Amino acid sequence: MASKESHLTATLLTSILAAVLGSLQIGYHTGNVNAPAKIIEEFFNHTWRARHNQSMPDHSLTLLWSLSVSIKDFGALLGSLGVKFLVDSYGRRNSILIVNGLSVAGACMMFASKASESFEVLILGRLVFGLFCGLVMSMNPLYIQEMSPTNLRGAFATLNQVSFASGILVGMVAGLETVLGTEHDWAMMLSLSLIPAVTQYLVLPFCPESPRYLLINRGEESRAESALQRLRGRADSVLAELEEMKEEAAHTQSGLTIYEFFKKRSYRQPIIIVLIVNLGSQLSGFNAIINYSTRMFQAKFDQAKYLTLGVGVVNVTFTLVAFFLMEKAGRRKLLLTGFISIAVCNLLMTIVDAVLHLVPELRSLQVLLVFCLISAYELGPGPISWFIAAELFDQPGRPIAMAFTSMLNWGGKFVLALLFPPLLKICGAYVYLLFMTVALLAFVFTWIRLPETKGRTFDDIAEEFRGAEGIPLHNKTGFNTFT
Repeated sequence: MASKESHLTATLLTSILAAVLGSLQIGYHTGNVNAPAKIIEEFFNHTWRARHNQSMPDHSLTLLWSLSVSIKDFGALLGSLGVKFLVDSYGRRNSILIVNGLSVAGACMMFASKASESFEVLILGRLVFGLFCGLVMSMNPLYIQEMSPTNLRGAFATLNQVSFASGILVGMVAGLETVLGTEHDWAMMLSLSLIPAVTQYLVLPFCPESPRYLLINRGEESRAESALQRLRGRADSVLAELEEMKEEAAHTQSGLTIYEFFKKRSYRQPIIIVLIVNLGSQLSGFNAIINYSTRMFQAKFDQAKYLTLGVGVVNVTFTLVAFFLMEKAGRRKLLLTGFISIAVCNLLMTIVDAVLHLVPELRSLQVLLVFCLISAYELGPGPISWFIAAELFDQPGRPIAMAFTSMLNWGGKFVLALLFPPLLKICGAYVYLLFMTVALLAFVFTWIRLPETKGRTFDDIAEEFRGAEGIPLHNKTGFNTFT
């Protein structure tokens, strides 16, 4: 039990904080394009006018702006494909350092777009940055989960989402006209992600590699023991954890292809769980609100940008709440609470939107419901969807499972970014009923199928699925109940 009683060390905390600087950059570039959209669209128009002596047609400008925003998610979808090769070939920590170069390159391109008077360079910069997003949002939870002791694993994995949400808020603030979202400063605003990127290069190389990768993937027991000694600081914790890793290594095959991953019988249930939890998180309305919050509020409030800032504050606050609750309430209870709350918020938003023209005073209630939906998302589905795959799979399957997670998350964001505006035109307020349905389906499936992973070793969780047709209805954790 020593491994379960491990304490926080300076090396462990530094390693995790250095890793999550990547998700801070991603959050920053998610939040910083919302408020200054009109200014950057004018740059597109100005560039076009300088080349062709005429303004860009409105529909072309709208299409080009949509492409600029969504191409990051498309790049992330492509980037997800490289996760397994990198983390298995170069290790977890080194892979994060390698792909950080894509973030630096992307930010430099975005900064250079104004000076070069080329919107193509800006779009290419966002595509390159998107590749970084798809890779690092898989690598971070993988590295954090394999570095953390069992009793702190979920809380530390949630720090990745805390960093992402904090980046969104910083991006929203930087994008305000009163800060850097101006015609003069917007290019500099897009380059500020270089600060955490360079900081990561200064700190992460001095942090240890994942002990699980060193022992199970590379067979380097002495290096794994040395890394664990730095991370845990206590000999009894190190020895207990080494034994647990050796036990896991004895149960796992050395290599695994993508075809074998999807064919393997013991992976079928975890794959379905990851699919439902991730699509449920991405397609239940949160991303539509984050992407289009300024435009949603603009129709009803003069200070829409500052209400959008409120979205960012609520976002960060509830990722912190999830951080403190993760090891107390457990993954299962937080997911169930999040999904059912999202469903209720979407239902109420439909009702309020439908009667808003009759009772204009309800617009304040609508803002409150947006804040409640974001709170519910960040309480469970938001952070857990990114790391649950790392807990449900053994060492050979974990990198592919994290790549699969990244593809589902970024694919869901990309599809929603493209489909939400036309769906809103076709369905009006009833679009939220579609989100409600997705959230309810995810709630029901999670209730029936997801085991609790809190406080359990990787090998213990993998044992539940190993060689089984499906998940047993009851086990020692009693996961088929809400409590």
